[in-house]
Amino acid sequence: MDTFFDNVTIFSDFLWGGTWGEQRILPVGIITIALLGTGIFTMIVLGGRPLKRLFPAFAELWAGRKSGGEGEITPWQALSTALSGQVGTGNLAGVATAITLGGPGAIFWMWVTAIFGMALAYAESSLAVRFREKHPDGHYHGGPMYYIQNGLGKNWKWLAVLFCIGTILSALATGGAIQANSVTQSAVEASTSLGIDLPRWVVGAALALLVFAVIIGGIKSIGTVAGRVVPFMAAAYILIALIILITHASEIPDAFVLIFTEAFGFREAAGGFAGYVILAAIRAGVARGLFSNEAGQGSAPIAHAAAQTSNPVKQGEIAMLGVFIDTMIICTMTALVILVVSGSYANLDGSIVEFAWQSDALQASAITTAAFAEGIYAGGWIILTAQALFAFTTIIGWSYYAETSATYIIGDWAARPFRFVWVAVAFLGTLIVNVDGLWRVGDVANSMMLFPNVIAILLLTGVVIRYTQEYDRKGIVPPAWHGDTPRDADGKPVVSAKSESVKGEKPAG
Repeated sequence: MDTFFDNVTIFSDFLWGGTWGEQRILPVGIITIALLGTGIFTMIVLGGRPLKRLFPAFAELWAGRKSGGEGEITPWQALSTALSGQVGTGNLAGVATAITLGGPGAIFWMWVTAIFGMALAYAESSLAVRFREKHPDGHYHGGPMYYIQNGLGKNWKWLAVLFCIGTILSALATGGAIQANSVTQSAVEASTSLGIDLPRWVVGAALALLVFAVIIGGIKSIGTVAGRVVPFMAAAYILIALIILITHASEIPDAFVLIFTEAFGFREAAGGFAGYVILAAIRAGVARGLFSNEAGQGSAPIAHAAAQTSNPVKQGEIAMLGVFIDTMIICTMTALVILVVSGSYANLDGSIVEFAWQSDALQASAITTAAFAEGIYAGGWIILTAQALFAFTTIIGWSYYAETSATYIIGDWAARPFRFVWVAVAFLGTLIVNVDGLWRVGDVANSMMLFPNVIAILLLTGVVIRYTQEYDRKGIVPPAWHGDTPRDADGKPVVSAKSESVKGEKPAG
């Protein structure tokens, strides 16, 4: 088993970091090249739409608290469900890891990744609404597997199946078991600090019951819970971080200077290390940014496909807010707290450093915990609570992604049995002691999602451009792939309008 995980680690490092064993093969990982390259291309062909439509998208989100057409959950709930999967350990441990590996300059490259990731989010989620299906049981199904099949044709179904297999594996490893383990660690640490010896199986049983109560009702139940918990969770975390930043306001300008100077290696230029520093910052920032916001991975579109809307353009614009909120707001708040809160932190050799991210004795979420603990009263407890909530919402969000993928391969009948399987995964995940191997398996599984989705986005870029331009010109959403009537700007059928097919879009087969 150790040999298996060692080989998985080598392959994972190549995909994400461009190294094979001790040898560097590429400056950055293949996944970085694929996602960032596709994001830049999509941003260009869309004419910078995500930046132009950022503030109008927030207005659309607010209006999306109510139903805007056919579907199962409101656009607000769809974004909340997507955010439940996006906002997780990457916002805590991922940011700290990026700073540790690439220095403060990595945060700048996380921002760059998020900006282009918004273009990916718009394209993939608008396609998800565009090519979704309504099944005989009345439920809507959509996501990369459906726009691959219905947008590219049934000859591409093998690519859709590959995406689904990757989604299920990724969900079981990183979306389920590891997140359950994170909840357990938070609960055990909290109880230990109070002098209580809390068995892991007790946490597992409680978590399994909570997960069961939420997911047994399907996407409507998940959307309802996510629509209430996720906004509160995100707002509370941002508020706590803001309080810390206000009390350390004088340090914030220096933090931004540090981010920008190290992003371009200005401080190291005189010593000849600028190139190395820049490359390290890019690698860490882009990799952690992509891991955190999941743009281009294909998970969030599955949630957005269930939105009550007939307008793929509007839902695509709402979807891109998920990337903005996850990285540009929440990750930035975490990064600034880590960079401005100073204290006395020990290295492994006993020496003392001023900031938690400089200590080689602290890693990942421990850095974030240390910074918050120093920055505000009970800060350690706040991070433990945030970790538990972030992980729990990730579990329920990814349950729907895995279920949709399973039903695509097996059939709609598998939905309810799969929910019981997922509850078992949540329980068993709490009992795992070492999750390093699962993280690596999840990294490889993520690539099985990423590459099919990126291929589909590139091949369907022309379709995205056409229905986006049609909507901008006439305020009418062109007919869906199965021949629905055009819709006006509010998503209502335009009876008098001549039904035209969008060139290049045909029903599957």
